Amino acid sequence: MPAVRGARLPSLTGMRWWAALAVFVLHTVVFLPVYPFYGSDTYWTIAKAVPMQVGAAGVTFFFVLSGFIMLWTRRPGDTPRAFIWRRVKKIYPTHLVAVATLVLVLPVPLGKLVTWLPTTALVQTWWPNWTSLGGLNIPAWSLCSEMLFYLTFPFLVPLIERIADRLLPMAIGVMFALIVALHTCYYLFADGYKGTGNMFGARMAVAADGTLPTTTREYGYNADPAFFAHDFLGYADHGYWLSYYFPLSRLPEFFLGVLVARLVISGRWRNTRLWWPLAALAVSFAATWWVPSNFSMSVLILLPTAAVIATACVRDATGHRGLNATGPMVWLGDISYAFYLMQYPVMVIVVKYLLAGHAVGFTGWLCAVALCFVLSLVAAGLVYEFVDKPITRRPRAKRRRKAAAPVPESAR
Repeated sequence: MPAVRGARLPSLTGMRWWAALAVFVLHTVVFLPVYPFYGSDTYWTIAKAVPMQVGAAGVTFFFVLSGFIMLWTRRPGDTPRAFIWRRVKKIYPTHLVAVATLVLVLPVPLGKLVTWLPTTALVQTWWPNWTSLGGLNIPAWSLCSEMLFYLTFPFLVPLIERIADRLLPMAIGVMFALIVALHTCYYLFADGYKGTGNMFGARMAVAADGTLPTTTREYGYNADPAFFAHDFLGYADHGYWLSYYFPLSRLPEFFLGVLVARLVISGRWRNTRLWWPLAALAVSFAATWWVPSNFSMSVLILLPTAAVIATACVRDATGHRGLNATGPMVWLGDISYAFYLMQYPVMVIVVKYLLAGHAVGFTGWLCAVALCFVLSLVAAGLVYEFVDKPITRRPRAKRRRKAAAPVPESAR
């Protein structure tokens, strides 16, 4: 039996939290620069255990889920203009709050547009300039890909709706093959790291003599005045930039989610057993340690991620509710977007105002992680309650009032 299109999906909302948490875990290793802990053997042991693909897996989940949800909630007769405007109202207000927070606490040279305008306008990943891509709120890079999807969805989805139900598995296979081919080309022909080792970690504040600070500095690498002084910092690893950051490279992942949503709506995906998609996701994620970074960031986990999302949707539609559908998890999922964007500003604030000038070891770093988690959670809850929810839900309330308005006698 086909799933009821547009029905509430609390389990998928709850799952958003785990994706946001994965990103947070990675960022505590990369963007919470405390010394002398950073650069120590213990730090590098943790960095190897929490490689880039931990956070990348969360981003991939968000991309596939966005495509899935956009088709699942698509309104009959919706216009491209109305759809895009709704997505702009969802994306930009919270994003601008995070940007404004960083402008207030960082030495951002506002006269140098390259340091803040691309990020604010969400176009910073369209060219490999680390001054733009790595400036201000670094996690906001993924919103460039989100916005490209929202701009193309209303125009491409009619073509996807025309695909016959029986051809949907083939369409998903073709889309995945396209993604694999794209990343294979990047691996073969683009400049960059070709190995399988984890090359990621914090950018250390190394002195001219090669030593590291003994106390925590006021600003991390991406928040330092020296960073904002550059007009252009080329991104040497073009293969990684193309495969991970470039919006056109990530766009097929969204439309893979759209196709999977169609598969569920058609009734051709009926699985309600979550254990085996999760097991497949765990195995594919473990395999990312042994493949080049072009493939470890998203390619290996795409199909298992899509299977998890499809199964969670069917479970919700058939009344199989688990942990992710509980009230606390749904709330955490609701604030996950704000949590994703506010975590980096919180880390910058904690480093600048609480930790700067202090020698911080492993225990101090753990305490800083816990503090950043709590503060990010509080900030996300406040932004969601007083910025996101009032803006995105006001039009819904107006539509409900209009629908409930009494019909004049003369119109009956």
